[in-house]
Amino acid sequence: MKLYHGSTVVIDKIDLSVSKPNKDFGKGFYLSDNEQQAYEMASYKAAQLDMEPVVNVFEFDERILTDSFSPLNIKRFDNYCKEWAEFVFANRSNENSGIPIHCYDIVYGPIANDRVGLQIRNYMEHNIDLETFLERLKFIRGITFQYFFGTERAINLLTKI
Repeated sequence: MKLYHGSTVVIDKIDLSVSKPNKDFGKGFYLSDNEQQAYEMASYKAAQLDMEPVVNVFEFDERILTDSFSPLNIKRFDNYCKEWAEFVFANRSNENSGIPIHCYDIVYGPIANDRVGLQIRNYMEHNIDLETFLERLKFIRGITFQYFFGTERAINLLTKI
């Protein structure tokens, strides 16, 4: 399958050390199977930096995600749920961003709403409960999924196209 990464640069070699911390599934490389979504992300970044959007395309064998004999540690969230909300909360609020809160090579799951920072603060300050937090994290345009590659073992499964 093809996976897309929206950026402002062409990425020939993925470097996890330049990944930003405190994202939905932690510090790693994020992709989408939706080219339009990747382009929108690239356009958003490009507008902020006065650059041009770039969509990088990679090939990935998705059978890895369901292979019970895979040597990788994989986590799947097939929909919005409390476990997903707690996982996003833990990653987004990780105060020691140099140390991941999980040991997954790949995480597949829904994208959180862009205004997640405000919701995390509300949840941490006990202004909202977990149910409300979950509802507010849902992506406004409906459920859209992302692929997180957080280790070199996982990155090595991606082939630049």
